[in-house]
Amino acid sequence: MDFTKAEKLESQNEVQQPQQPTKGTSFFRTCFNGLNALSGVGILSIPYALAQGGWLSLFLLFLVAVLCWYTGLLLRRCMDTHPLIKTYPDIGERAFGYKGRAVVSVFMYVELYLVAVEFLILEGDNLDKLFPNTAFKVAGMKIRGKQAFVMLTSLIVLPTTWLKSLALLAYVSAGGVLASFILVICIFWVGAVDKVGFHENDLDLNWRGMPIAISMFAFCYCGHAVFPTLCSSMKDRSKFSKVLLVCFITSTINYGSMAVMGYLMFGEHLKSQVTLNLPIKKMSTKIAIYTTLINPLTKYAIITAPITTAIEETSLFRKSRSLSILIRTALVISTVIVALTIPFFGYVMAFIGSFLSVTASMLLPCLCYLKLNKAARKMGLELIIIVAILVAGLFIGVVGTFTSIKQIVKHL
Repeated sequence: MDFTKAEKLESQNEVQQPQQPTKGTSFFRTCFNGLNALSGVGILSIPYALAQGGWLSLFLLFLVAVLCWYTGLLLRRCMDTHPLIKTYPDIGERAFGYKGRAVVSVFMYVELYLVAVEFLILEGDNLDKLFPNTAFKVAGMKIRGKQAFVMLTSLIVLPTTWLKSLALLAYVSAGGVLASFILVICIFWVGAVDKVGFHENDLDLNWRGMPIAISMFAFCYCGHAVFPTLCSSMKDRSKFSKVLLVCFITSTINYGSMAVMGYLMFGEHLKSQVTLNLPIKKMSTKIAIYTTLINPLTKYAIITAPITTAIEETSLFRKSRSLSILIRTALVISTVIVALTIPFFGYVMAFIGSFLSVTASMLLPCLCYLKLNKAARKMGLELIIIVAILVAGLFIGVVGTFTSIKQIVKHL
């Protein structure tokens, strides 16, 4: 929808609903929602990312955090250019027209789709660790291990995707923030109390593993798709900059703690998910894995909802309940097929981070801001910073995407 039509609709709504009270989300609740957006499955692989790059790559984690925090501020400034901007695609449309909206939407939806695939891979890997040598018979075929659990998980989450109203699921998934902190505590407990120990590692820098490492770091800060929505929902939008600061500082402390502890415990032997390295007989390990397993089950439907909604809105039969169920079921089946075909959690995450997250979190915010703000194009410190982010983002995107695809093809 173009903004001229949107303005007319907005004015009509104001006339029709003159007595509707102004509502909005508080500063604290928005901080919590922002942390929930940044506290995802990336925390499981952050130790592996550090192991890939070495100790000095920890500096890159903080650098990526700063860059993504700054581009989050740029999105906030883009929203100031027009009162009807509510979402990330709105920013793309305001800056580059319908094509801009389409590009932003495509990157958002593909990223969400692959995160849903990651959820299934994660469930399969961790359930296989808890219950090894498990097998199921389906239509006379025996399906074993990870593949069996991926299919079982899809059957569990399938009914949740049929729900039109996801308010309850959204409330349940807010536990993701708490789950991330519980996971960090469990890892510390395994190292300090369960006597796995923290052993110093000598690997300071590994250039070969650096592309994978920085791609995973970028994945951890890919919350930009929801930042405009969070900002527009606030009672006082002027405080959103403070929200971003709180969210990025808190999540970076959490990510950094997990990375350092995991790397000190397992070093170069780290697997793509730190839970796969934990001693299975310990109670802290089981708490960590069960905590890890709950989140994907509750978040899968919410992650895929924007995709299914977009598909249904373009359908001639968008009001058909049966067609809606068919579309959502087909989407789940497709994610199962991808998860079974490319079951490489770490490399898929690196691909998402380098190609999709870098584009959505670094490149597009800078380009949209430069397009919407003429003053920013004048030579000065702001332009230098934005150009530096664009150059860094392009480098990370190209090198990281090439490396992750190369590894996926190699392991296939």
